[in-house]
Amino acid sequence: MATSLGLLLVLTTVITVDNHTDLWLESAWRTALKSDPSPAPALNSNDLAAKGYYLLKAGNCLACHTDRGGPKGAGGRAIETPFGKVYSSNLTPDPRDGLGQWSAQDFWRALHHGKSKDGRLLTPAFPYKHSTLISRDDSNALFAALQTLEPVQNELPIAKPSQSLRWPFASAPALAIWRSLFFKPGTYQDDPTQSKDWNRGAYLVQGLGHCAACHSPRNAWGAWGEVDDLSGGWMQGVNWFAPSLLDDSSTGLASSSLASIVQLLQTGVHDQAQVSGPMAEVVQQSTQHMSEADLMAMALYLQSRAKAYAAVKPPVPLPSLNSSPSLATMSKPNFLSMGRSIYENQCEQCHGANGQGIQGAYPALSRNRAVLLQDPTNLVQSVLYGGYPPATLGNPRPFGMPPFILTLQDKEIAAVLTYIRSQWGNQATEVTPLHVHRVRALQGH
Repeated sequence: MATSLGLLLVLTTVITVDNHTDLWLESAWRTALKSDPSPAPALNSNDLAAKGYYLLKAGNCLACHTDRGGPKGAGGRAIETPFGKVYSSNLTPDPRDGLGQWSAQDFWRALHHGKSKDGRLLTPAFPYKHSTLISRDDSNALFAALQTLEPVQNELPIAKPSQSLRWPFASAPALAIWRSLFFKPGTYQDDPTQSKDWNRGAYLVQGLGHCAACHSPRNAWGAWGEVDDLSGGWMQGVNWFAPSLLDDSSTGLASSSLASIVQLLQTGVHDQAQVSGPMAEVVQQSTQHMSEADLMAMALYLQSRAKAYAAVKPPVPLPSLNSSPSLATMSKPNFLSMGRSIYENQCEQCHGANGQGIQGAYPALSRNRAVLLQDPTNLVQSVLYGGYPPATLGNPRPFGMPPFILTLQDKEIAAVLTYIRSQWGNQATEVTPLHVHRVRALQGH
């Protein structure tokens, strides 16, 4: 971040003293603010609004644009970034605070070009790298659905990025520079070598679903990978690790059946896995409401990407049940002994003496891909703060994990996780007390 801040300071300083640079920026800025001249069709169809409401669910739009406990779509939810907070905007048809004075053309420009009605450049906390792929028909449907929400005026003004982000990251010159480096408006183009269902899945994953916004690494400027980069990454602000959707050893997408992938997206659980953390919210608010055809299309696309990756880089097989503990843990018998004692007292009742779990209730820990991830951050988060899988039609009463943040010390959490990652055929690196301390310290930052 220090590198990006320094570069921005240099660039904005150069802008003030170099006439040529100033003219270049003004030209680029005016080009970025150029409107799409295409006319907007009439938006008076109930069917269009119904389609749009389905798309709002598919894109999980209202989850970000609704504050905790606040009116639906009224904005105000804080989105953490390395450069400060960005607060989501009001999408209700209120004429003062929301989209009441917007047209379908204005809304399309926001999705496709990342610009507000008044021409202001939007911050990339709004994933317009992905929403630019949304078709004009779908944009019109989304806008029609938002017009049916109850108009809401915000009791307190929603903080603008210029008020909540550190200087100069919310300044127009900084945003113009960011866009010139990392954003170009585009449209989704079908791959003629793939099936109709595959292309539908790619459109949903790359566009509305904006999966790469979480499942790809970010650089020092806060920019994530291309819309089809699913190689995994650290989720800044929420402090979870989004695993690679390409590597079968991380998610099993290449080796799982399409039906099991659909089941996970639809219910949050299947025989070998369950979602947690931010993905639990995605299933809760979004994917469980999608049609089985769309979920199957997404599963088909994701599996094909994972299989293509496996063909180039064969996945590391899960360890054998007869595997020995890693050398790192064999050299620390006292640490493992502590972990075993904590497991027997705190974990065994639910997850079993041999990490076998209880089907339909508590996941198995033996040879569990989530347990074996190289980065153990998600495991530490789960032990510290607990949590539940999403409540869905297919799993209406999920069994939860209690928090141990006040019960176990950092060393004890590290010991029990190291024990779990070295037993029952598991072979993974140890978890250190320092790692647990860092995750604990990041809470709320």
